[in-house]
Amino acid sequence: MLSKYNPVHKKIPVLVHNGKPIVESAVIMEYIEETWPRNPLLPKDPYEKAMARFWINFMDNKDKAASFLSFFIGVGEEHKKAAKEAKEMLKILEEEALGEKKYFGGDEIGMVDLAIGWMAASFVVIEEIVDVKILDAESFPRLHAWIQNFRAHPVIKNNLPDHDKLLFSYTQKRQMFLASTAT
Repeated sequence: MLSKYNPVHKKIPVLVHNGKPIVESAVIMEYIEETWPRNPLLPKDPYEKAMARFWINFMDNKDKAASFLSFFIGVGEEHKKAAKEAKEMLKILEEEALGEKKYFGGDEIGMVDLAIGWMAASFVVIEEIVDVKILDAESFPRLHAWIQNFRAHPVIKNNLPDHDKLLFSYTQKRQMFLASTAT
């Protein structure tokens, strides 16, 4: 099915609308923004819109994403280095992107919140698997509050993946990766 709807990358996410596939998270969110404008995901102000796109691109950057991936799959020194880099990324997100706002989008959930929303469900699971806590309320009080606010929003709350299923899935993925690199 993925080869039909996403023949280039053969992975999710894929949104099929009117029989036409749209792929990649940021592209899907832009499509939703343009297709259903009644519930905007981006701010109206051009500067704020540009800043939202900047933070989405910042988190989508492969070098930045590699820190979080290495935090999940790394071992030994590689894992320690990745934990330090991930903390630095979280600090930038908290101080520069979130600031004092309830959501990255302000008073309402916006596109940046959705792009970074994986943290609200997955990061605690990753920390549990690798047995290292870096996104705690003491170190990152505003990000921690954002996670609580994001998870409590009715639309998000009703669609969060089950913690135990996510834990099982991520544990399997990590074990498969570690086994493939051990040979």
